[in-house]
Amino acid sequence: MRIEVDAVAGTLESSDALVRVSPAEELRIEVTSTVEAQFGAEIRRTVAEQLDRLGVTEGLISVQDKGALDFVIRARVQGAVLRGAQARPDWRKL
Repeated sequence: MRIEVDAVAGTLESSDALVRVSPAEELRIEVTSTVEAQFGAEIRRTVAEQLDRLGVTEGLISVQDKGALDFVIRARVQGAVLRGAQARPDWRKL
């Protein structure tokens, strides 16, 4: 899946994450988090796994985490990617 346009999903509220995606020639993940010291590696792993699951191989993915649980991060990444790819998802596969 290819990121075609800038897109956003989520909020900066406590226990949520704001995910921004932008077109780029290579895949780059940027994470800032209020719990970076404790969970930064796990957040990056969750984002990378979700991007792999969606087939994203290029794009700038920026995550501003405010203590979101992993399922919230996965949902926010999926929402932003699908918006950015301007894709009509096959929900049976996601």
